Order: sequence, then structure tokens, then C-alpha cells
Amino acid sequence: MTNSEKTKKGLQLPLMEEFYTIQGEGYHTGKAAYFIRVGGCDVGCHWCDVKESWDASLHPLTDSDQIVENAVQYSKTVVVTGGEPLESNMQYLTKKLHENGISVHLETSGSAPISGYWDWICLSPKRNKLPVKEIFTMAHELKIIIRSKQDFEFAEEQAAQVQEHCELYLQPEWSVREKMIPLITAYVMNHPKWKVSVQTHKYLNIP
Repeated sequence: MTNSEKTKKGLQLPLMEEFYTIQGEGYHTGKAAYFIRVGGCDVGCHWCDVKESWDASLHPLTDSDQIVENAVQYSKTVVVTGGEPLESNMQYLTKKLHENGISVHLETSGSAPISGYWDWICLSPKRNKLPVKEIFTMAHELKIIIRSKQDFEFAEEQAAQVQEHCELYLQPEWSVREKMIPLITAYVMNHPKWKVSVQTHKYLNIP
């Protein structure tokens, strides 16, 4: 089987990095987890803090079995992130992680069709490439990055499409956090269906 065929089946993935750390954002903040960062993303947020993840060809194709073998040594919780992980086939990786008793979480913009088997889906929509419709009904958590006042309106538009049980978070974009945090806290106090998320891993100076 060629590398191209293996990649199409999800037997190999463009792995940017993998590391064991503390989840810093959203519902599972503070929980130890093994992160798998997959290369490839065409959403292109100008404020992205991992722009080096965008070009999948820059990252080595790694056997998914090896990724699973690495993960099981560290944690029973795995977070698959990117880049945009759904630009790769996630069926094989998530199946193998589950076979090893691992809870598998996804962090996604929702811009690509969903693949894989997920215990938790954190959906973080971006204006420049909106989510596919199906993922709104599957999201356990909606996380909107707030960079300006206009993003609150976008947040409400996205929240109107998720299921009632979905957890709602507003998170300041890191470079303007001092300006946005007062606006976010005031908004949440006036709209208590939302919660505040901050990038605690950056305050802790961990990955």
C-alpha cells in the first residue's frame, strides 16, 4: 500500500507534534490529557498561534498505530487538535484509541466533514470558513474566540445552531485578552447561558 493510500485510509497522519499536558481551555480545563496535533488547515485565521500547522506537507507522515502506542503510555484522555484534524481521515485513529480504553476528544473548526468516533467534540467556528451543518448537532461544547465586539453577534448566531445540551464558551483571543476580558465577563453576566474560557495553559507556561 502506498503512503497516499495509507493516508487516505487514516493509517498514516501528518503529525506535527504530540505531548502530555493539562487541557487549558473550555469544559475540560485542568484535566491531564495527551494531545495529538495533526498538520493541515485551510481555514487560515490570521491570529492563529500555530500557523506552522497549516501546511500538512511540512509534517512527517506517521503511522497511526505508532501514535496510539505513544498515547497509551501517558493518559486515558486524548485530545486530537490541529491544524484542522478533520482534514484527515480520523476513523482508524479514533477506533484504535477506543480499543485501548481511551476517551477521545476533538478540537475542530467544523469546516470539514466529520470522521472518527468521538467522546467529546469542541466546536470552535471561524467566520472565514463556517462549519458544515451536521457538526452543530454533534458538538458537546461550542467555543467562540472573541477578538472584537462584533464577535458576540457571531457567537449568538453559532449558538442558535447547536443542541440545547451543548456547553457555551467565550474565550478572548490571546493577543487582545486584556481588552476583551472585561467585555466577555460583562457579556456572560448579562447572558448567563455562556461561560468564560481563558487559555490557562499559557498562564501556566505549559504546552
